[in-house]
Amino acid sequence: MIKKILAEGIGTFWLVFGGCGSAIYAAGVPDVGIGYLGVALAFGLTVLTMAYAVGHISGGHFNPAVTLGLVVAGRHPARELPAYWASQVVGAILAGGALYVIASGMDGFAGAGGFASNGYGELSPQGYSMVAGLMIEVILTAAFLFIILGATSTGAPAGFAPIAIGLGLTLIHLISIPVTNTSVNPARSTGVALFADTAALSQLWLFWVAPLIGAVIGGVLWLLLRTTED
Repeated sequence: MIKKILAEGIGTFWLVFGGCGSAIYAAGVPDVGIGYLGVALAFGLTVLTMAYAVGHISGGHFNPAVTLGLVVAGRHPARELPAYWASQVVGAILAGGALYVIASGMDGFAGAGGFASNGYGELSPQGYSMVAGLMIEVILTAAFLFIILGATSTGAPAGFAPIAIGLGLTLIHLISIPVTNTSVNPARSTGVALFADTAALSQLWLFWVAPLIGAVIGGVLWLLLRTTED
């Protein structure tokens, strides 16, 4: 269990450090910045690489919503959920702290700003409402769980699950970065909201509630539609 918890913490650290780090440091650089497409790809690559690195140890969740969805689908023991959530949140906060220390070392640093945090209304990248943010986060988290459960089922091609999951997360970011800056992961949202210079913490509730609801929906849909026993 200790190895599982450590693997989840490291994996979540990498997801937040790599995904949010790409948004903080590289997305907005004039002429050579990576933009939305680059950030979306970065998030997908973090999951793909860590799923191969430690997925065989902990299952490679790196996300409280994923752990909950797998519990709902009967693919992970409920007794391990609190420990997984704790390690994921701690890993995300450590990554957020590391990103902040690095960002503050830039010449002329004047505060973290949005710091790749999630938000709606004034904190949405394109000004989308709370209802829009809630809906897209629920739908995309449900889809993410469905992809994970399908790609890791016994009937799926062996060894390719991390690719499908990583590309799925990339697609999710391509859809929703303009709306909420994309969460589908409460730990990711928490890890950077703590360091943002905006009201991100006051909106953090949505990025726990919506992904967890979506995870339950995704888990239930998989139970209804699966054709083989996992």
